[in-house]
Amino acid sequence: MTEQRPFAVVTGASTGIGFELAKCCTQAGFDLLIAADEPEIEKAAAELRAAGVSVEPVQADLSTQQGVDRLAEATNGRPVDALIANAGRGLGHAFLDQDIEQARKVIDTNVTGTMLLVHRIGNEMRRRNAGRILITGSIAGFTPGSFQAIYNATKSFLNSFSFALRDELKDTEVTVTCLMPGATDTEFFRRADMLDTAVGTAEKDDAREVARIGFDAMMSGEGDVVSGWKNKLQTAAANVIPSGVLASQHRKMAEPGSAKR
Repeated sequence: MTEQRPFAVVTGASTGIGFELAKCCTQAGFDLLIAADEPEIEKAAAELRAAGVSVEPVQADLSTQQGVDRLAEATNGRPVDALIANAGRGLGHAFLDQDIEQARKVIDTNVTGTMLLVHRIGNEMRRRNAGRILITGSIAGFTPGSFQAIYNATKSFLNSFSFALRDELKDTEVTVTCLMPGATDTEFFRRADMLDTAVGTAEKDDAREVARIGFDAMMSGEGDVVSGWKNKLQTAAANVIPSGVLASQHRKMAEPGSAKR
């Protein structure tokens, strides 16, 4: 009888860090169920199948209960060995200038959708006493995000949530890892309407390298990992610098038009 491959679910897998995390999974021999809220998830699946593993795409809006249910049901009851909760949205500009429905979408995708999916699949892992969970947080979660206030706040939630969940599961064989990247070369800043900002135009980390760091940390059962030495320095500094100063520094990077200064 042929041994079944391990099975991973990866969200936000159509592009960027999520796609690269999915690629890490294929290279490690995982079958995949990948999800995104855009048709490009089909193209990503076709490319990932080149590794010779099974890859099933699901187009679903994970900011909704219906989208989370659709993804969970697409596992067809197959035990999930690795849940990579990477789906996320960003939004630039001052909070009071933002479209409130777009702001809610950021919260519902980054926070609510992640929470619902982790609760559903995490319970199955705990019943089996086996599994790995990787949550994509961010170093942004350590900084008050002027002109990115909602996004940074959601990442603060995810960082804290992952640390707490890991502690709750410490007496089980289910591991929880938080990947905390800095600014990464993906579609994020274009989609967040931040291409005229200093951070949007600055040199960024390579998505492939960030994903590899996160995947290796998950497979090793590490609790958290910050990708890149510059990001590690920023995280350490955020623990001692007053919040008001951090917010002022963030303004210089994220305020619209800051790229021209």
